[in-house]
Amino acid sequence: MKKTLHALFLVLLFPCSIIGQSVFDVNGFCIAVPDKQGLDNFVNFIDKELAPRGINTLVLRVDFNYEYESRPELREDHPLSRTDVKKIVTVCKKNGIEIIPQVNLLGHQSWAEKTNKLLEVYPKFDETPHVKMPEKYEWPNEDGLYCKSYCPNHPDLHDVVFDLIDEVIEVFEANAFHAGLDEVFYIADPKCPRCKGMDPATLFAQEVTRLSNHLEKRGARLWMWGDRLLDASTADLGMWEASMNNTARAIDMIPKTVVICDWHYEKAIPTPAYFALKGFDVIACPWRNPKVAEAQVKMMHDFKNNSTPETSKKYLGMMQTVWSSADNFIKDFNNPASGNEKGSHRACFIAMTDALNALEK
Repeated sequence: MKKTLHALFLVLLFPCSIIGQSVFDVNGFCIAVPDKQGLDNFVNFIDKELAPRGINTLVLRVDFNYEYESRPELREDHPLSRTDVKKIVTVCKKNGIEIIPQVNLLGHQSWAEKTNKLLEVYPKFDETPHVKMPEKYEWPNEDGLYCKSYCPNHPDLHDVVFDLIDEVIEVFEANAFHAGLDEVFYIADPKCPRCKGMDPATLFAQEVTRLSNHLEKRGARLWMWGDRLLDASTADLGMWEASMNNTARAIDMIPKTVVICDWHYEKAIPTPAYFALKGFDVIACPWRNPKVAEAQVKMMHDFKNNSTPETSKKYLGMMQTVWSSADNFIKDFNNPASGNEKGSHRACFIAMTDALNALEK
């Protein structure tokens, strides 16, 4: 009885005039690729949980956890093989799920005390080599170090980056690629011999455009997080959700074909309307708050219903983001008592998919 009333409540809360038809183009889920030991469990999870809940788009954070043939020096320990990846591709094809691989580019080239593989192998690409990685990471710190960035103007960089992009879109049989591009705190550093004195917005836009143009030549589309395109000073948002280092003006300099993944985790901030009115396709992204996820679904639906036909189609849909490992998420999903239902990936994912499915009833 409670389940019936809950479903009725969701239908009333999220009314839809199109019965039996998907309201949004994207019902998405973003998570790291599994490790080898968890691969079969992950494939089963796609088949038995993601697909039945209506997920049609899977953003997989690959980074360096694949056996790159073009750049074997950039493999992490125990990466997925081509055969492993094809198991994921097969189950997604079976269920009509589009895979979009992600490799974090520009920012997020380190985490805590660890330098990630690109800068570990190619330290010459470091935008701020004078900033040394700490033995024990703390925030805030004197260097303003959150994550390292690569230098987008290094002449050798893109030969490497494009090899990674080409290989992952080929092996995952993808028509789009997610480049991350979020939380870039180091850009146009005054000590960088190539970037000093440059406008951060122009530099950021050049890198986005360069990546987008490369993908377009291969029949693929660029996806990215949207935080660097929001101005923290006018949006009253913090330095993670929006830019405090003058990259926001890049929104008027990048190709309109880029898909913006607009993440906000504490409130359903109405910035998808900003991106759509700027001409971009946009996806709203929750994390671990189920009430926020439900509010974002309603917000996106309201935007879609109260826009001109041209703008309405810009609201592509929703995507749950998961920042734990695939193995941990699945464990928590299968054992809800182990987590905080009011603040968990699982609770948020269920709330989002329930709300999306209610729109279609």
